[in-house]
Amino acid sequence: MIPVLSREQMREFDRHAIEACRVPGVILMENAGRNAAGIVLRALGDRQAEIVIVAGGGNNGGDGFVVARRLLAQGHPAEVYLLGEAQHLKGDARVNHDAWRGLGGRVTAVTDDAGVMALSAALAALGPEDVIVDALLGTGLDRAVEGALAQVIGAINESDARVFALDVPSGLDANTGAVLGVAVRAADTVTFAHLKLGLLTPTGAEHSGDVHVVDIGVPGELFREVGCSALLFESDDASELVVPRGVATHKGSAGHVFAVAGSAGKTGAALLCARGALRAGAGLATICTFPDAADTLDQRVLEEMTARIDPALLEASLDECLARADVVVVGPGLGLDERAQRVAEHVVLTWNGTKVVDADALSAFAGRAAELARARGQLILTPHPGELGRLLGTSAADVERDRFGALARAVELTQSVVLLKGARTLVGAPGELPLVTAAGSPALATAGAGDVLAGVIAAFAKTTPPRLAAMLGAHVHALSAERWVEQRGADRGLVAHEVADGVPGVLARLLGASE
Repeated sequence: MIPVLSREQMREFDRHAIEACRVPGVILMENAGRNAAGIVLRALGDRQAEIVIVAGGGNNGGDGFVVARRLLAQGHPAEVYLLGEAQHLKGDARVNHDAWRGLGGRVTAVTDDAGVMALSAALAALGPEDVIVDALLGTGLDRAVEGALAQVIGAINESDARVFALDVPSGLDANTGAVLGVAVRAADTVTFAHLKLGLLTPTGAEHSGDVHVVDIGVPGELFREVGCSALLFESDDASELVVPRGVATHKGSAGHVFAVAGSAGKTGAALLCARGALRAGAGLATICTFPDAADTLDQRVLEEMTARIDPALLEASLDECLARADVVVVGPGLGLDERAQRVAEHVVLTWNGTKVVDADALSAFAGRAAELARARGQLILTPHPGELGRLLGTSAADVERDRFGALARAVELTQSVVLLKGARTLVGAPGELPLVTAAGSPALATAGAGDVLAGVIAAFAKTTPPRLAAMLGAHVHALSAERWVEQRGADRGLVAHEVADGVPGVLARLLGASE
């Protein structure tokens, strides 16, 4: 897994490299800028292009001057615009400004409205083959962008040129991924030494494009001296968790997943959950539901089985039904009426095993997150931002503004594994670093995808610890969607059962990678 650092940790990383390892800051800046220029050169190939570097007055601007110098050395001159006066530059940024000027490089200072207009016109004149390097703000920003900076970022976003951001897109909060007023929308982000938290959020991903992590000349393991805030889960990590079956494996040993799911008009959610479990390797899948829903399901099931909840003996019939379960999913399509509430509360709080708590079962505990901490067994909560907002007594917008913070709060309140869905799904657990996957596709914006995910996680939870089962499930589910997109060349039209049906192919690839 790859470490992901906060703004503060990265600042401490740089300080430790300079003070403890005695690597001067100007060398760190040189290495960062050289390798960022390498990413730009790789994109350019053999062609010439207009290159505009927009630099700020801090170290991010200093990185930009190094990029300009390194591009010039490879035959690609750039126009550099500096927001502010060169006389105000300090330290390493000033050193690299002077080095650029010493080579004959031109710097146009943008100090007033006329300068902003001239820069905006220069950016507007660029075409799709041209390049803008965003070296304005970097990771230190913690307040809203206003005035000339905001206007320049707007002009960058309106340009047709390909935008490369240095470290993080300017205007993006490096910790939360929130847009602080306005933020650069980059095609590529060259981030230095380590990934930053804000790049691994839906908004951060939308603004950063393809992310390239480049070396700055000190060992990456130096992060151990300062810590990290999350870990990026990759397919190599998934391969370590997906192991070949023994020859004596049978359906009983492969795991029996029970889905307490479905209600009148929502039986499809239960079927998709069970299908996800079976496609992920569960040997048996039973849908435990109310008689009216079970009657409908009995006309549709093939591999799945059904079991009926007796409304008159609700708790007792649930206990009898779940006595045969290895892992339970509760919530998909369950409903929000009084009997569904009773079912959700009984299963979540009293069944003593691993439970994936999804959808309507999460809504049953809206505003009551702390009650989940007293549940028997182990819980894997799988909310989308709206469900997590209701659980925490806040809104989806508040969750999205700081996904890592909302995840940490949910884990603390519930003392459970929490999977927060989204473009860059997160998994948190008590006493553990959050995990995040960058796998996924907008094609997953389809009804029932979450029901499939709950079943996939449940299948993995038979043999994998809950935190890793949740992350493995999210990663495999996302890779299934990615494969569908690759095969069809479309970013929409995927339906949930196709996600489930793609899981075995993903597992086959992961098994092959592990051998």
